[in-house]
Order: sequence, then C-alpha cells, then structure tokens
Amino acid sequence: MDFDKEIDLSGLNCPLPILRTKKALAELQSGQVLKVWATDPATPKDFDAFARQTGNALLQSSNENDKFVFFLRRK
Repeated sequence: MDFDKEIDLSGLNCPLPILRTKKALAELQSGQVLKVWATDPATPKDFDAFARQTGNALLQSSNENDKFVFFLRRK
C-alpha cells in the first residue's frame, strides 16, 4: 500500500503509540496515508478505537515479523 509518511513506534507502550500517531497525522494533509509500526500488544484495539473516535480511516491492520503494521488515512 502506498503511504505518505512512516513512523516506527516499536518498544513504546500505551498511550505513547496513540499520542505519537495523533501528532504524525496532524502533520499530514487530508487524505494522506500514515504507516505505523508498533509492538505494544494493545495497539490493535487502541488503533481501532482511535480511528472510530477521530474519524481517521484505519485502512489496514496486520502483523509482520512480530510487529503490528497500521495504515491510517487522515480525514
């Protein structure tokens, strides 16, 4: 999937992955895509809730090499 910005939040625990993702999304234009890497086991549920609450689209969520990968589109 194409993306405009990528951040690696490996090793960070809640709430830092959400906070850093929120900051990174704020730097993007509407419609741009952010790719996020994370290792906190809570991030799949957290990112799902974050997307619903903020209106940003969670386009894809997967697990690669013991890391979670998320693609979010800024609203």
